[in-house]
Amino acid sequence: MSTFAMHVAKTGLNSQQLKMQVIANNLANVNTTGFKADRTNFESLLYQILRGAGENTSEDTSLTSGLSVGTGTRLLNTSKLYTQGSLINTGNSLDISIEGDGFFQILLPDGRVGYTRSGVFSRNAEGTVVTASGYTVQPEITIPPEALSITVAADGIVSVQMPGEVEAQEVGQLTLADFPNRQGLQPNGESMLIETPASGEPIIANPFQEGMGRLVQGSVESSNVNVVQELVDMIETQRAYEVSSKAISSVDEMLRFIAQNI
Repeated sequence: MSTFAMHVAKTGLNSQQLKMQVIANNLANVNTTGFKADRTNFESLLYQILRGAGENTSEDTSLTSGLSVGTGTRLLNTSKLYTQGSLINTGNSLDISIEGDGFFQILLPDGRVGYTRSGVFSRNAEGTVVTASGYTVQPEITIPPEALSITVAADGIVSVQMPGEVEAQEVGQLTLADFPNRQGLQPNGESMLIETPASGEPIIANPFQEGMGRLVQGSVESSNVNVVQELVDMIETQRAYEVSSKAISSVDEMLRFIAQNI
Protein backbone atom coordinates (compact mmCIF):
# COMPACT_ATOMS: atom_id res chain seq x y z
CA MET A 1 0.00 0.00 0.00
CA SER A 2 2.92 2.38 0.67
CA THR A 3 3.88 2.30 -2.99
CA PHE A 4 0.42 3.74 -3.75
CA ALA A 5 1.36 6.76 -1.65
CA MET A 6 4.43 7.20 -3.83
CA HIS A 7 2.24 7.17 -6.93
CA VAL A 8 -0.12 9.75 -5.41
CA ALA A 9 2.80 12.02 -4.51
CA LYS A 10 4.21 11.57 -8.03
CA THR A 11 0.95 12.89 -9.54
CA GLY A 12 1.38 15.95 -7.34
CA LEU A 13 4.93 16.47 -8.61
CA ASN A 14 3.84 16.23 -12.24
CA SER A 15 0.90 18.59 -11.75
CA GLN A 16 2.90 21.23 -9.88
CA GLN A 17 5.65 21.05 -12.48
CA LEU A 18 3.13 21.80 -15.24
CA LYS A 19 1.64 24.62 -13.17
CA MET A 20 5.11 26.13 -12.77
CA GLN A 21 5.52 26.03 -16.56
CA VAL A 22 2.25 27.95 -16.97
CA ILE A 23 3.39 30.54 -14.42
CA ALA A 24 6.75 30.87 -16.17
CA ASN A 25 4.98 31.44 -19.48
CA ASN A 26 2.78 34.14 -17.94
CA LEU A 27 5.82 35.95 -16.54
CA ALA A 28 7.72 35.57 -19.81
CA ASN A 29 4.85 37.34 -21.61
CA VAL A 30 4.42 40.17 -19.13
CA ASN A 31 5.44 42.65 -21.86
CA THR A 32 3.66 40.91 -24.75
CA THR A 33 1.03 43.20 -26.27
CA GLY A 34 -2.50 41.84 -25.88
CA PHE A 35 -1.38 38.73 -23.97
CA LYS A 36 -3.94 37.15 -21.65
CA ALA A 37 -2.70 35.22 -18.63
CA ASP A 38 -3.38 31.48 -18.27
CA ARG A 39 -4.86 29.90 -15.16
CA THR A 40 -4.43 26.23 -14.24
CA ASN A 41 -7.38 24.05 -13.20
CA PHE A 42 -6.84 20.79 -11.31
CA GLU A 43 -9.06 17.80 -10.62
CA SER A 44 -8.75 14.79 -8.34
CA LEU A 45 -8.17 11.33 -9.79
CA LEU A 46 -10.37 8.30 -9.13
CA TYR A 47 -10.94 7.22 -5.53
CA GLN A 48 -10.47 3.74 -4.14
CA ILE A 49 -13.71 2.94 -2.32
CA LEU A 50 -12.70 0.56 0.50
CA ARG A 51 -16.01 0.82 2.36
CA GLY A 52 -19.10 2.49 0.97
CA ALA A 53 -21.15 4.98 2.92
CA GLY A 54 -24.21 3.28 4.39
CA GLU A 55 -22.61 -0.16 4.74
CA ASN A 56 -23.88 -2.09 7.74
CA THR A 57 -21.74 -2.07 10.86
CA SER A 58 -24.25 -4.18 12.76
CA GLU A 59 -27.75 -5.44 12.26
CA ASP A 60 -29.26 -2.05 13.07
CA THR A 61 -26.46 0.43 12.32
CA SER A 62 -24.56 1.61 9.26
CA LEU A 63 -21.58 3.78 8.37
CA THR A 64 -22.35 7.48 8.30
CA SER A 65 -19.49 8.03 5.84
CA GLY A 66 -17.50 5.73 3.63
CA LEU A 67 -13.80 4.89 3.55
CA SER A 68 -12.33 6.19 0.33
CA VAL A 69 -8.72 6.89 -0.56
CA GLY A 70 -7.73 9.31 -3.30
CA THR A 71 -5.22 8.39 -6.00
CA GLY A 72 -3.83 11.84 -6.70
CA THR A 73 -4.43 14.83 -8.90
CA ARG A 74 -3.91 16.00 -12.44
CA LEU A 75 -3.94 19.25 -14.35
CA LEU A 76 -7.31 19.24 -16.12
CA ASN A 77 -6.92 22.29 -18.34
CA THR A 78 -5.78 25.88 -18.57
CA SER A 79 -8.10 28.80 -19.11
CA LYS A 80 -7.37 32.32 -20.32
CA LEU A 81 -8.22 35.30 -18.14
CA TYR A 82 -9.81 37.77 -20.56
CA THR A 83 -9.68 40.77 -18.26
CA GLN A 84 -8.86 44.12 -19.83
CA GLY A 85 -5.19 45.07 -19.96
CA SER A 86 -4.17 48.68 -19.47
CA LEU A 87 -3.92 50.86 -22.58
CA ILE A 88 -0.50 52.32 -23.39
CA ASN A 89 -0.36 55.41 -25.56
CA THR A 90 2.11 55.12 -28.45
CA GLY A 91 1.06 57.93 -30.79
CA ASN A 92 1.36 55.59 -33.78
CA SER A 93 -1.70 56.00 -36.02
CA LEU A 94 -1.83 52.27 -36.82
CA ASP A 95 -1.49 51.11 -33.21
CA ILE A 96 -5.07 50.21 -32.29
CA SER A 97 -6.38 48.77 -29.04
CA ILE A 98 -9.76 47.34 -28.08
CA GLU A 99 -11.43 48.72 -24.99
CA GLY A 100 -14.03 46.12 -24.13
CA ASP A 101 -14.84 42.81 -25.79
CA GLY A 102 -13.76 41.52 -29.17
CA PHE A 103 -10.76 40.37 -31.20
CA PHE A 104 -9.06 41.58 -34.35
CA GLN A 105 -9.27 39.14 -37.27
CA ILE A 106 -6.04 38.19 -39.01
CA LEU A 107 -5.58 36.09 -42.17
CA LEU A 108 -2.85 33.53 -41.44
CA PRO A 109 -0.51 32.07 -44.09
CA ASP A 110 -2.29 28.69 -43.98
CA GLY A 111 -5.61 30.30 -44.89
CA ARG A 112 -7.14 30.16 -41.43
CA VAL A 113 -8.29 33.24 -39.56
CA GLY A 114 -6.51 34.05 -36.32
CA TYR A 115 -7.94 36.22 -33.56
CA THR A 116 -5.84 38.55 -31.44
CA ARG A 117 -5.99 41.46 -29.02
CA SER A 118 -2.65 42.77 -30.26
CA GLY A 119 -3.31 45.77 -32.49
CA VAL A 120 0.26 46.60 -33.49
CA PHE A 121 -0.37 47.20 -37.20
CA SER A 122 1.53 48.80 -40.06
CA ARG A 123 1.41 49.08 -43.87
CA ASN A 124 3.18 46.73 -46.27
CA ALA A 125 4.65 47.71 -49.65
CA GLU A 126 1.18 47.66 -51.24
CA GLY A 127 -0.32 49.83 -48.50
CA THR A 128 -2.34 46.99 -46.97
CA VAL A 129 -2.76 47.06 -43.20
CA VAL A 130 -0.88 44.10 -41.73
CA THR A 131 0.44 42.81 -38.41
CA ALA A 132 4.09 43.01 -37.39
CA SER A 133 4.55 39.55 -38.93
CA GLY A 134 3.06 40.72 -42.25
CA TYR A 135 -0.31 38.96 -41.89
CA THR A 136 -3.24 40.80 -43.44
CA VAL A 137 -5.84 42.32 -41.14
CA GLN A 138 -9.42 41.34 -41.98
CA PRO A 139 -11.41 42.93 -43.53
CA GLU A 140 -8.56 43.97 -45.80
CA ILE A 141 -7.86 47.72 -45.77
CA THR A 142 -5.49 49.50 -48.14
CA ILE A 143 -4.06 52.91 -47.33
CA PRO A 144 -3.20 55.08 -50.39
CA PRO A 145 0.55 55.84 -50.47
CA GLU A 146 -0.08 59.58 -50.79
CA ALA A 147 -2.28 59.74 -47.66
CA LEU A 148 -1.22 62.51 -45.31
CA SER A 149 -2.83 61.08 -42.17
CA ILE A 150 -4.84 58.06 -41.02
CA THR A 151 -7.81 58.19 -38.67
CA VAL A 152 -9.41 55.17 -37.02
CA ALA A 153 -12.71 56.06 -35.37
CA ALA A 154 -13.98 54.35 -32.23
CA ASP A 155 -16.60 52.55 -34.36
CA GLY A 156 -13.92 51.11 -36.68
CA ILE A 157 -14.24 53.42 -39.68
CA VAL A 158 -10.81 54.02 -41.23
CA SER A 159 -10.37 57.27 -43.16
CA VAL A 160 -7.40 59.13 -44.65
CA GLN A 161 -6.65 62.72 -45.45
CA MET A 162 -5.60 63.12 -49.07
CA PRO A 163 -3.58 66.03 -50.50
CA GLY A 164 -5.72 68.91 -51.73
CA GLU A 165 -8.94 67.54 -50.20
CA VAL A 166 -10.89 69.07 -47.34
CA GLU A 167 -12.98 66.06 -46.40
CA ALA A 168 -11.36 62.84 -45.19
CA GLN A 169 -11.80 59.83 -47.47
CA GLU A 170 -13.15 56.59 -45.99
CA VAL A 171 -11.04 53.57 -46.99
CA GLY A 172 -12.43 50.74 -44.89
CA GLN A 173 -14.21 49.42 -41.82
CA LEU A 174 -12.55 47.40 -39.06
CA THR A 175 -14.80 44.75 -37.54
CA LEU A 176 -14.37 42.71 -34.39
CA ALA A 177 -15.08 39.07 -33.61
CA ASP A 178 -16.21 37.38 -30.41
CA PHE A 179 -17.21 33.85 -29.45
CA PRO A 180 -19.90 32.16 -27.35
CA ASN A 181 -17.10 30.40 -25.41
CA ARG A 182 -13.82 32.30 -25.46
CA GLN A 183 -12.22 29.63 -23.25
CA GLY A 184 -12.59 27.22 -26.16
CA LEU A 185 -10.20 29.23 -28.35
CA GLN A 186 -6.87 27.53 -29.01
CA PRO A 187 -3.67 29.55 -28.44
CA ASN A 188 -1.52 29.31 -31.55
CA GLY A 189 1.54 31.44 -30.78
CA GLU A 190 2.28 34.88 -32.21
CA SER A 191 -0.46 36.21 -29.90
CA MET A 192 -3.06 34.42 -32.04
CA LEU A 193 -6.08 32.37 -31.05
CA ILE A 194 -7.77 29.84 -33.33
CA GLU A 195 -11.44 28.87 -33.52
CA THR A 196 -12.30 25.36 -32.31
CA PRO A 197 -15.57 23.38 -32.04
CA ALA A 198 -15.59 24.24 -28.32
CA SER A 199 -15.41 27.99 -28.94
CA GLY A 200 -18.34 28.08 -31.33
CA GLU A 201 -18.49 30.11 -34.51
CA PRO A 202 -17.32 33.72 -34.43
CA ILE A 203 -19.77 36.57 -34.02
CA ILE A 204 -18.65 39.35 -36.38
CA ALA A 205 -19.79 42.92 -35.78
CA ASN A 206 -18.64 46.52 -35.90
CA PRO A 207 -17.32 48.09 -32.69
CA PHE A 208 -20.13 49.23 -30.36
CA GLN A 209 -22.48 46.63 -31.88
CA GLU A 210 -23.60 43.28 -30.39
CA GLY A 211 -21.60 43.84 -27.22
CA MET A 212 -18.31 44.65 -28.93
CA GLY A 213 -15.93 47.18 -27.42
CA ARG A 214 -14.62 50.37 -28.97
CA LEU A 215 -11.36 51.00 -30.78
CA VAL A 216 -8.73 53.39 -29.43
CA GLN A 217 -6.26 54.70 -32.00
CA GLY A 218 -2.66 55.42 -31.06
CA SER A 219 -2.50 52.95 -28.18
CA VAL A 220 -1.91 49.26 -27.52
CA GLU A 221 -3.27 46.94 -24.85
CA SER A 222 -0.64 45.66 -22.45
CA SER A 223 -0.53 42.16 -21.00
CA ASN A 224 -2.96 41.53 -18.14
CA VAL A 225 -0.42 39.43 -16.22
CA ASN A 226 -0.34 40.38 -12.53
CA VAL A 227 3.34 39.93 -11.65
CA VAL A 228 2.78 40.03 -7.89
CA GLN A 229 0.08 37.35 -8.04
CA GLU A 230 2.24 35.20 -10.32
CA LEU A 231 5.13 35.40 -7.83
CA VAL A 232 2.79 34.37 -5.00
CA ASP A 233 1.54 31.45 -7.11
CA MET A 234 5.15 30.50 -7.88
CA ILE A 235 6.05 30.30 -4.19
CA GLU A 236 2.90 28.29 -3.46
CA THR A 237 3.67 25.89 -6.33
CA GLN A 238 7.25 25.47 -5.18
CA ARG A 239 6.12 24.63 -1.63
CA ALA A 240 3.55 22.14 -2.92
CA TYR A 241 6.21 20.51 -5.08
CA GLU A 242 8.56 20.25 -2.10
CA VAL A 243 5.83 18.69 0.07
CA SER A 244 5.06 16.06 -2.59
CA SER A 245 8.78 15.32 -2.89
CA LYS A 246 9.00 15.01 0.90
CA ALA A 247 6.10 12.55 0.86
CA ILE A 248 8.00 10.31 -1.58
CA SER A 249 11.11 10.48 0.63
CA SER A 250 9.05 9.61 3.71
CA VAL A 251 7.47 6.58 2.04
CA ASP A 252 10.90 5.46 0.86
CA GLU A 253 12.20 5.64 4.43
CA MET A 254 9.21 3.64 5.68
CA LEU A 255 9.83 0.90 3.11
CA ARG A 256 13.53 0.85 3.94
CA PHE A 257 12.70 0.45 7.65
CA ILE A 258 10.41 -2.47 6.88
CA ALA A 259 13.03 -4.14 4.67
CA GLN A 260 15.71 -3.82 7.34
CA ASN A 261 13.64 -4.88 10.35
CA ILE A 262 11.42 -7.64 9.06
